[in-house]
Amino acid sequence: MIAVITDSCASIPPDLAQSLRIEVVPYYLHRGNEALRDLVDITGEEFFQWLPTADTLPTTANPGPGDYLNAFNRAAEWADGIVSIHMTSKGSGAYQSARVAQEMAITQLPGVTIAVLDTLQVSMVHGWAAIEAGRAAQTGASQEQVIAAARHVADTGWMIQTADTLKYLYMGGRIGRAQHLVGSLLNVKPIIGMEEGIIIALGQARTRNKAYAKILELMHERNPAGSPIKIAVTHVAAPQQAKLLLDMVQQAFDCQETLISELSPVLGVHTGPGLVGVNFFPVPSAQYLPEEVPSRSIPSAQLAATPADPTIKDARA
Repeated sequence: MIAVITDSCASIPPDLAQSLRIEVVPYYLHRGNEALRDLVDITGEEFFQWLPTADTLPTTANPGPGDYLNAFNRAAEWADGIVSIHMTSKGSGAYQSARVAQEMAITQLPGVTIAVLDTLQVSMVHGWAAIEAGRAAQTGASQEQVIAAARHVADTGWMIQTADTLKYLYMGGRIGRAQHLVGSLLNVKPIIGMEEGIIIALGQARTRNKAYAKILELMHERNPAGSPIKIAVTHVAAPQQAKLLLDMVQQAFDCQETLISELSPVLGVHTGPGLVGVNFFPVPSAQYLPEEVPSRSIPSAQLAATPADPTIKDARA
């Protein structure tokens, strides 16, 4: 049996993660003298009610090697293989922490093969990778098949989001003061995405409706053939807006599965309440079989495996 491990930034609905037996390792929020485990010591509802009152933003930290090693040990009680799935290594140290834990596990868990996947994604594209991997694992798939399920999402998925305000980007030092003032006056809704593991600007709009129209336009550009998709609409304390955007997407695309998910506090601290976005990937035409894994010398979703498994190469080597 293969165990799937991810972390709280995946923002997977808790009941879904539980049903798929996906272990979620929490990130950390540091608020004043408090060290809070993401979605364990603080809920999204509590955090996002408090956030608009904050004078300074909390800081965040990824799980350490010990956190992942503990998760690996728990999984090893019932699984003989582990796939650990992480957000982009270009925006977080979680992948590196899991790699250190992987090395530590070589001596502690010699009979367990551990693969660590850098999705080069964020939000619910990261989450979808873990969900599809978990579903494959629940069917009794091999480790190679579970990895292929995650890699399909990581390699083909897209995240497109629009923030309700530039305030939190400004407070976090991600834009300059002049841009903050202009954005506030003009009520600009920035639209962002991700390419090669890095957040990029995709445009801006003056209103939510125009931002949503732009998101649909960008989705068509990234799925020109109109392939069936699976989509999660993510939000930060904006469930009604998330439902509105999902309705628009369902009218425009062949959605084989839909989810609405609130971002975890560790991600939402950087955007503030009001963020809404789409996270989607094309549904594959066949099951994830090992021979269907694309042969690429440097896959866009980077993979590392314990030396015990010679069939999986370290893409960073």
